[in-house]
Amino acid sequence: MFTCLLYVVTGVLLFLSYRKDRNKTKMSLKKAWKAFENILPQFLGIILLIGMLLAFLNPEVIAALIGGQSGWQGMLVASIIGSITLIPGFVAFPLASALLKSGAGFMQIAVFISTLMMVGIVTMPVEMATFGKKATFVRNGLAFAFSFFVAWVIGWVL
Repeated sequence: MFTCLLYVVTGVLLFLSYRKDRNKTKMSLKKAWKAFENILPQFLGIILLIGMLLAFLNPEVIAALIGGQSGWQGMLVASIIGSITLIPGFVAFPLASALLKSGAGFMQIAVFISTLMMVGIVTMPVEMATFGKKATFVRNGLAFAFSFFVAWVIGWVL
């Protein structure tokens, strides 16, 4: 229901924008389409990867690796995967939802998403060149530790 409301509001605002200035609205729609075209290959690749991952890893395997009963070991596995994986946020959250439905635990998913968004093993060379080694290691180390705190809070709340 909420999604329908968002579509209606978006449509009304687009109509109002078009009535106010047709050229700007057309230009913004063209820019939006180009942005969509740029994101689409990455998005489709990640969705394909998620689909294949969920096809090969049945819910029992996912539950054993990062399920609620896997405890701190599952959180460590999820944090390492999250730290070395480079996935955009708009793909990470649907992936987290799919993993939760397949048996992953809330704390494990919380640490996975937190490390995915905050720790950048893959991007470390660029970060080191920009900010220096010390700042890079301090930031990534603090982000890694904070991810476990976030997971603990999620486990406590849920």
